[in-house]
Amino acid sequence: MTKLTEYNPFDHLLGEDELSQYLTDAYEDDDPAVFVVALGHAIKHKGVAQVAEAAGLNRESLYKVINGQVQPKWDTIHRLMHALGVHLSVAA
Repeated sequence: MTKLTEYNPFDHLLGEDELSQYLTDAYEDDDPAVFVVALGHAIKHKGVAQVAEAAGLNRESLYKVINGQVQPKWDTIHRLMHALGVHLSVAA
């Protein structure tokens, strides 16, 4: 029997430009939860423990965010993006 593993699109992304485009596309989706899921993919790719430490969060709280158990506050999103080295820009 073949064991299935969770698909993470970041396993197939090559560089920062692709990461940026993936998160931008997710952010522009009408459903805000899409961005949180995409952010979760990036966090899992970089390493939950490493991102949690850099963001000043405990791993349990971070897992609740990326598994959709809680809706994160803007402060949490901002800290996670900073830990990932991702910057948000606003344009008209």
